[in-house]
Amino acid sequence: MIKILFIGDVVGFFGCKAVYENLHKIKSKNKIDFVIANGENSSVTNGITVKAAEYLLNAGVDAITGGNHTFKKRDFFDYLNKSNEILRPANYPNGTPGKGFLKFDLFHTKICVINLSGVVYLESLACPFETFDKILGQADDCKVKIIDFHAEATAEKRAMGFYVDGKVSAIFGTHTHVQTSDEEILHNGTAYITDVGMTGIANSVLGVKSEISIMRMKGKIPLKFEHADSGFCKMECAIVEIDEINGKSTKIERLRFKFD
Repeated sequence: MIKILFIGDVVGFFGCKAVYENLHKIKSKNKIDFVIANGENSSVTNGITVKAAEYLLNAGVDAITGGNHTFKKRDFFDYLNKSNEILRPANYPNGTPGKGFLKFDLFHTKICVINLSGVVYLESLACPFETFDKILGQADDCKVKIIDFHAEATAEKRAMGFYVDGKVSAIFGTHTHVQTSDEEILHNGTAYITDVGMTGIANSVLGVKSEISIMRMKGKIPLKFEHADSGFCKMECAIVEIDEINGKSTKIERLRFKFD
């Protein structure tokens, strides 16, 4: 049995700091074998930078997944191309920097981490269902397969969960920054949760200063987003236990930690 920890969207400096200062304790206490974190918002401003990525990797994260903000920083493209720990959604066009799935050796088990983006209310990318089908045949050597499905619409996430049930070990939803309470083991052994949540300042609108979000929505003023920087930090995540012999999940647990 192996245990995988998935950390919800890490937002800004304080989200990274929470991971860096607390991940080792969480891994030790819960006997975690492998850690995945969504890091597409981990830079001080929107997107992800080399500094933020290396900070998370040095904190003990094994794989960093992305989403629609992965390409905000053009100077990150070369690093993304060379990295064997950082992903971007696989259904971006051919030639897009980075890789949509990566394989990792863990003891006597190989893990394939797959990153997909939804297309409902997001960019018009290739169909995530068809993209998954193409990747699946290339991951036959990995008994354990994990998906980060970075999507807006709950229905699209639920549909993808049932579509991949029995074909992957777990599918974690990201992007909305709001943890859902629907974690379950689907009928054919795939662990599922619609959204893992967010790691960052809790007193915020999805990690952004509330006053800025209010002015943008109420006053229609196109202010630049700024990450919240006061109050306690939360770290929302989920742990899944997987039988590495058959690749099926036996347990999923969502967690929320609070740090000063």
